[in-house]
Amino acid sequence: MSKKTSTIFYIFIIAAIVATRLLPHLWNFAPITAVAIFAGMYLPKKQALALPLAARFVSDLFLGFFSPVLMLAVYFCHLFGAALGIWVRKDKSLTRVIGAPVISAAVFFFITNFAWFYSTYPHNLSGIILAYTNGLPFLRGTLLGDVAYTLALVGGYEAVLYYQARRAGVSKVLQKV
Repeated sequence: MSKKTSTIFYIFIIAAIVATRLLPHLWNFAPITAVAIFAGMYLPKKQALALPLAARFVSDLFLGFFSPVLMLAVYFCHLFGAALGIWVRKDKSLTRVIGAPVISAAVFFFITNFAWFYSTYPHNLSGIILAYTNGLPFLRGTLLGDVAYTLALVGGYEAVLYYQARRAGVSKVLQKV
């Protein structure tokens, strides 16, 4: 991919992510972590780490920034998603492709709710229980969004690769005839 094409690709992806965050949606049902996983699977490592952070930052410019502790936790979780994508790159089995967003959603839940607990709730056992209990309604959207968007992105991309390879194979066979 040429530098101009890749720049256009990244701008398009970031714009699409920003648009999905601006449109009405289920709480935490967003594509950023799925894009991080996808980027980790298919892009060079530096770009895989930068893409979700850039998308998150641009969308936060529109939606507003929040607690620095919570922002740090959220951005870290997106980097973790990219790291999971790099892990999946080595073995693109269905188990890993589905496992990565499930693991990512769980990590996001535990880390961000701990950050929310730390900055909002009393620092005792009842405070942490309350933080995680209050975070449960958001876990559903995170889990569904991460899994659905990851399957759509990876499945769509792999389908395109498959049909391109098939088409190229048919073309080679026809050339020999």
